[in-house]
Amino acid sequence: MTTISDLPEDVVEEILPRVPLTSLSAVRSICKTWNTLSKNRVLCKAAVKKQFLGFIMMDYRVCSMKFHLRNDEGGDLVDDLSIKQVGILDQIEISEVLHCDGLLLFVTKDNSSLVVWNPYLGQTRLIQPSNNFHCSDRYAIGYDNNRNLKILRNFSDYGSSGSNKRGVSFKGNTYILAQGKIRVDSRWKIEAILLSFDFTTERFGPRLQLPFGFYYPQDLFSLSCVREEQLVVLHQSWMVSGELEIWITNKIDPGVVSWTKFLRSISCCRISIQAGSFFINEENQVAVVFDLDEYKGSETCRNQTAYIIGQDEYFKSVNIGEAPNLGRPEKYAPHIYCRPLVCSSYVPSLVPLQINQPDTRKESDD
Repeated sequence: MTTISDLPEDVVEEILPRVPLTSLSAVRSICKTWNTLSKNRVLCKAAVKKQFLGFIMMDYRVCSMKFHLRNDEGGDLVDDLSIKQVGILDQIEISEVLHCDGLLLFVTKDNSSLVVWNPYLGQTRLIQPSNNFHCSDRYAIGYDNNRNLKILRNFSDYGSSGSNKRGVSFKGNTYILAQGKIRVDSRWKIEAILLSFDFTTERFGPRLQLPFGFYYPQDLFSLSCVREEQLVVLHQSWMVSGELEIWITNKIDPGVVSWTKFLRSISCCRISIQAGSFFINEENQVAVVFDLDEYKGSETCRNQTAYIIGQDEYFKSVNIGEAPNLGRPEKYAPHIYCRPLVCSSYVPSLVPLQINQPDTRKESDD
C-alpha cells in the first residue's frame, strides 16, 4: 500500500509550495525526506500570496495570527481569522517584538535577556547582555553586507517620534520615524523625518523627508514595509478628526526617498497613539490597522481590534480578542496603557541562527 511518504520527490515539490505556513510542523513530521526538503528551500509561496501571517502579543504572550484577504465584490475583505499562541515561548513573557527578514527579536518583560527566533526553521537563540538591560532600552535589528545579524541598543538621543518609537527593518537597515526642528518665519516648528541606520557602517544616515512635513505632537505616525520591497508610513492628524493617510515609497536609498499616496480615509476612527501597527495589501488596495478600543476609566481589560480600510471609504472593525494585563498605566497619563500589539507581515527565512557563537551586536549607550 502506497503512503504519502512514498510519493516521488518531484510530486512532493509540487505539493509543498501550497502548504500553509501554519501547517509546517505537521508536514515535517511526515517523514525525514519531507522534513529535509522543507528546511532547504522556502515553501508556502502560493499560500503567502493569498494569506496574511503575522505575530501578535496578547497578555505578554506571542501568538501567530493568520487570515485570508479576499477581493470578492460586496463581500468581507478579511476571512478565516485564526490566532494561536506560540508554544515554543510558553514560559517567557514578552514586552516587545521586532521583525527582520524572517527573524523575530523578542524583548523579555523582565528585561533580563533577548531572544532571536526563526519561526520557519524552528530555531531560537538567547542573547545575554554585556551590561544589564533596562526597561527604557530600545532596540532595532538588522544585518550587515555579510549577513551578520546585529542588534542596535539605545537610540533615544536621535529625536525619534514619540508616537511610534519602533524601527522597521528594511533590506538589512533600520528605519526610524523621528522629529527635527526647523525655523519658519522666526518660529520653530516640528518637522517629521525618517532616519536610517546602516548596520554595515554602524552609522545613521542623513535625514530623509516624509510626505507630510510639519505636524502636531499629538499626531499618530506608524511605519511598516511591504515584504522588504517598499516602506509604508501611516499618518493620522490630530487636527482633522477621522482623517488618515497612508503613503508608500517609489524609491528609497540611504540618501534619498520619494513617496506616493496609497490610501486616504476621512471616516476612520481615531487610532490609539499606543497602538497603530499596520500593513497594506496593494492587490486589494486595503490597509489593516491594529488598535486598542477606547479606554473607559477604571477598566483592567480592553479589546484588540483590527480596522480594515479600503477604497471608497470602506471601513470595518473586527474584534480579535481581549487584551488583559496590558501593564500599569503610565504615571503621568493614567488613561494610557503600555503598547500591547505588534504585527508584521511575515515571509520565511532559511538563514540559520548561529547558536553558541559569540554575540555580535551594536550597542549605543550615548
